[in-house]
Amino acid sequence: MPHWPWHNDPPLCQNKGVDLLNKYPIISDQVSKAELNIILSGLINILKAGIPGDVVEFGCYTGTTSLFLQRLLLGSNKKLHVYDSFAGLPVKTNEDSSPLGEQYKEGELLATKSEFIKNFKQAGLPLPVIHKTWFKDLQPRDIPTPISFAYLDGDFYDSIIASLNLVWPRLAKGAVVVVDDYSHQGLPGAKRAVDNWLKGHAARLRVQQSLAILIT
Repeated sequence: MPHWPWHNDPPLCQNKGVDLLNKYPIISDQVSKAELNIILSGLINILKAGIPGDVVEFGCYTGTTSLFLQRLLLGSNKKLHVYDSFAGLPVKTNEDSSPLGEQYKEGELLATKSEFIKNFKQAGLPLPVIHKTWFKDLQPRDIPTPISFAYLDGDFYDSIIASLNLVWPRLAKGAVVVVDDYSHQGLPGAKRAVDNWLKGHAARLRVQQSLAILIT
């Protein structure tokens, strides 16, 4: 079982993840340096613990987080799978309603697949396995087995529920799932999805920054 730094607001501790964050730019404002440090620290712990399985990211946008995940995976036998519609946000449901999130509308936060690929080529990194589709249209065969680490950034309720349902049966023992926007008041669907999903599933929940961390 990998050890996770559970303190609520971790400093940028000296590790490979921090070295990468200090060396390479963060190419969008959708994730902070502190959040990236938490995500990368989690994947480092998975690698150190030898948890088997590939890494998946649901909602990759321009590739900000994807680039750092791929940098960490260089030299390992793990593949990175990314999933995105590349068409922006889907339609909101009632669970996503918030007066603080009026700017998050259908089609917002659009980044094309070509833009994503361009960012990887400019970084000199091998492309991950790219799945261009809405999460609701994915089939079990589209998801690798087993999974050691999952980062879910679907923003809205239905997207988080769909991605949780897809990855959970395929998680290796000791795997970790990180859900973005859990504490984001403008995107309440993420927290509602995690909280409702946890009612029927056995997992430990910890919250750091805006991230919900689920331990199998």
